[in-house]
Amino acid sequence: MTESLSVVGLGKLGLCLAACFAEKGFETIGVDIDRRVVDAVNKGSAPIQETGMEGLIARHGGTRLRATISHRDAIEQSDITFVLVATPSRPDGTFSNHHIEDALSALATAFRESRKPRHVFVISSTVIPGSTEGDFIPLLEKASGRRLHSDFDVCFDPDFVALGSVVRDFLNPDMVVIGETSADAGRRIEMIHRAMCENDPPVFHMSITNAEITKVSLNAFITMKISFANSLANLCERIPGADVDAITQALGADKRISPHYFRGGLGFGGTCFPRDTKAFISIAGRYGSPADLIRATACVNDYQDAHLSDVVQSEADKTNEGRIGILGLSFTHNTPVITESPSVKLIKVLLDRKRRVVVFDPLAMENAREVFGDAVEYARSAHECLKRSDVCVVTTRLKDYKAALETFRPEKALTLIDCWRMVDPERLDQKIKYIALGRSNTETKGVSAKKVRSKPSKS
Repeated sequence: MTESLSVVGLGKLGLCLAACFAEKGFETIGVDIDRRVVDAVNKGSAPIQETGMEGLIARHGGTRLRATISHRDAIEQSDITFVLVATPSRPDGTFSNHHIEDALSALATAFRESRKPRHVFVISSTVIPGSTEGDFIPLLEKASGRRLHSDFDVCFDPDFVALGSVVRDFLNPDMVVIGETSADAGRRIEMIHRAMCENDPPVFHMSITNAEITKVSLNAFITMKISFANSLANLCERIPGADVDAITQALGADKRISPHYFRGGLGFGGTCFPRDTKAFISIAGRYGSPADLIRATACVNDYQDAHLSDVVQSEADKTNEGRIGILGLSFTHNTPVITESPSVKLIKVLLDRKRRVVVFDPLAMENAREVFGDAVEYARSAHECLKRSDVCVVTTRLKDYKAALETFRPEKALTLIDCWRMVDPERLDQKIKYIALGRSNTETKGVSAKKVRSKPSKS
């Protein structure tokens, strides 16, 4: 029998999960407290920008994927409910569970009033270890008047996705982790993943606490890897003839390291990496365990922001207070999200120093307007941003930027700071002075100063 599913929380991740379920044949109920989101989904219109989601919502919205504001519908019309709502960070770095608890309270109340004998609740939001067994299960039992195992089961099934590729990552995960209160519930969740996945990922069944720790520690490890690559890039800038890409490409070929998320450049940002790093430190402190490696990771990330600012301002000082262009506002390419974006942090510093700034990003302009208003200028294209700049910083790896830069013919001198070494300097106009982070001796006008050509490493 095909399970019928519901997803509570139709945000950046939850809506993609619901859409992927529908795409793979599951009758899916999406629940959200925002009526505008619900109405948009039922009309087949994606209310959120995410690569690949628009087509899924257009195909299934209002049919196989039906949205509602009623938690009762999730209980009555589905067998398994996934809860994927926000868990905002607290000042101490831990996560707040109040959105999850609100959702579970509404679901449990509906379950109390329902005649159905059993239900499975799946927590997919990132939480502090111990939350599910210490808080969520007791809440469900109290609010529903039902009992774990006899009336319901609970699983913790975290997502391992990245903004900009959420749909692809749900359909092709590297692994599936299922924390379970019963083997039967875990088996059912595995079968859902097997039906949804287009690849054949390994599936790990474990206790709920172990699954909660796995989710937080994975992101903490990735940020540690990013910070090592950035430390290496900083070193390469100081050693004559050094090129971080040549080095990380070789190191990444070792199966113990791998090339993924191993490219020196800017610090990590977004909605998960910075906060999960802080959370790991906070969790370790709560249990009296040292977290020196993760603290160092955070310090390196802070240094990357300061280093970028120093490089940009040093070049801007040579232009007689010229205009600074920023190509890329989001924390990574293919997403409009600017949370903890290195370029947004840079812009704030530049504005504090009374610098004139012009920006362009094909997806994140409106989000940037909400932050900066009229304090910065907004270009209509990458070409216009370049034309209006004296110093231009490329902060995200977008192929369109590479093409624009290599074909741009400036009327005046332009300094280009390439944070990810996307551009082939030999293709640049002679009026462009080229500076690449992570390499030494790269200042040039239209010619590469590299001694050894290397392919860019994957990330």
